[in-house]
Amino acid sequence: MAKRAERPGDPIKLIGLLWKPTEAVSRSGLTPRRVTDAAIAVADAEGLDALTIRRIAGDLGVSPMALYPHVAGRAELIELMLDAVAAEVYATGPPPAEAATWRARIERVAQANWDHHMAHPWTVDVAPGRPVPGPGVSGKYEAELVALDRLGLGDIEMDQTLTAVLGLVSSAARGVISMRRVWQESSLTDVQWWESVAPALAAAMGGVSYPIAQRVSTTVGETTGMSTDPEGAFRLGLDMLLDGLAHRIK
Repeated sequence: MAKRAERPGDPIKLIGLLWKPTEAVSRSGLTPRRVTDAAIAVADAEGLDALTIRRIAGDLGVSPMALYPHVAGRAELIELMLDAVAAEVYATGPPPAEAATWRARIERVAQANWDHHMAHPWTVDVAPGRPVPGPGVSGKYEAELVALDRLGLGDIEMDQTLTAVLGLVSSAARGVISMRRVWQESSLTDVQWWESVAPALAAAMGGVSYPIAQRVSTTVGETTGMSTDPEGAFRLGLDMLLDGLAHRIK
C-alpha cells in the first residue's frame, strides 16, 4: 500500500525553487530539471515509496550530496515533480477553451486530468494541504478557469465547480489506481477473490439478508468483472454534475 506523501514545511524556500530555479549546470552535471525528471521517472515506474534522494542520486550516477544544491529534500522534490507534470496536462492537443461548447470544455478538463493521473499514478498519493503553486500548477489552473469563464458563474462558483470536477476525477482515479495495485500484488481477480471469501462471509453473517445490496453487487461484478467500478462512477458522476450545472446557468 502506497503511503501518502507529506508536503514540505518551508513555503518560502519552495517558492524560490519553483519560480526562480537556476538552470546552471553544477560540477556534477546536474540541473534542477534533470533531477526532477529523474525523480518523475522513478515515481511513474515504481511509486513514491521508491523515491529517495539516494535512489535518484544513484540513477543519475552521482552522490546523494550532489543533489542538495538543487533540492532541499524529498518533500521539496515531490513539489517540483508535481509542478512539472502539471505543466504537461494541456501541453499537447487543443486547450479546453477551444472546445465548441461549455460542456465539451469541462469534459476536456476532466479527461485531461484523468489521463494525467493514469500517466502519473503517484500524484494521487500526495497528501492534500497548502500546496504552493508553481508555474506549472498556476498555468493549469488558469487554463481550467478559462473553460469556466463567461458561463454566468461568480468567481467563487467557478472555483467550486472546478474543485468539484477535479475532486471527482482524483477520487475515481485513486480508486482505479488502488485496484490496479491490488491486482498486481494478488494472483486473483476481484471475482475470484469474492468467490474465495464468500463461503466464510455467508457463514459469519448467519443468514442475515441484504437483498438490494446483494442484487446490486452481483450485477456490478457480473457486468464489470470488478467489485466496484470507479471509472464508470467518474463518467456517470461527471454527466450528472454537468446536467446540474446546465440548469444553474440557464
